[in-house]
Amino acid sequence: MHDRGFSLVELSIVLVILGLLTGGILGGQALIRAAELRSVQNDVQRYSAAALTFRDKYFGLPGDITNATAFWGTDSAGCPNGAGATGTCNGNGDSYIGSSATPSNFTNTCENQEFWRQLGLAGLIEGRYTTRTGAQCYQSVTPGLDAPKLRIGQAAITISQLGPVTSNAAFPGTVAFIGDYTNVFSLGGSSVNGAAGTAFLAPEELWNIDTKMDDGRPATGRVLSLYPGTYNPAAGANGCVTTNDAATAAYTLSNKAVSCGMLVKPSF
Repeated sequence: MHDRGFSLVELSIVLVILGLLTGGILGGQALIRAAELRSVQNDVQRYSAAALTFRDKYFGLPGDITNATAFWGTDSAGCPNGAGATGTCNGNGDSYIGSSATPSNFTNTCENQEFWRQLGLAGLIEGRYTTRTGAQCYQSVTPGLDAPKLRIGQAAITISQLGPVTSNAAFPGTVAFIGDYTNVFSLGGSSVNGAAGTAFLAPEELWNIDTKMDDGRPATGRVLSLYPGTYNPAAGANGCVTTNDAATAAYTLSNKAVSCGMLVKPSF
């Protein structure tokens, strides 16, 4: 008696099964990524709604209100720029979420970090967030510690008063197109320059989110691409956007690499 090989029918069945398994895996990955992208939009809307509820209840924005310690006590490490385990610090009440990156609206309190801490203390978002001391409040963001973590990679969402950006060299690394931004959410991977520092989306993915939430253009409306940390002029159209000209910029849809950070102007 000798072993016989597989018949053509048997081999065909095996190939069909392998094809179904491969298609199922790839399809599952696409579904997971689509869910992650939807969660980005949902997170922005959820945190915007939480800030609006906070404003209605406490008559000011989280991080910026001048009487926060009356509700939750003084930061256990002391104010104006504590980093203790309990309590919080007061802001200056100017309606801007200031940090040391925006000195005109900075009162030594890291309002951009107290923003998340106070939303948590008020029970309007899940989690408890801390603050950290340093020369610049927006530096060295740790997702899940001093800012909420997104479902995509190690990305985080932060907030600060960014604008106005008056030239392509208005900020270190030139983080945004020219324009007036006031308070903005910055979404991206953590880095020395904060959550706005690194890319976490491919251009088509950010275009998809932008189209659903706004106008589908990277330099206009509420949803914007971070520029030019995600656009390298020397590389031509190999970054997130095609040009640094706000009037003509478009997403580089042919680029499939993760190249984009994201800014969102909230509704408060």
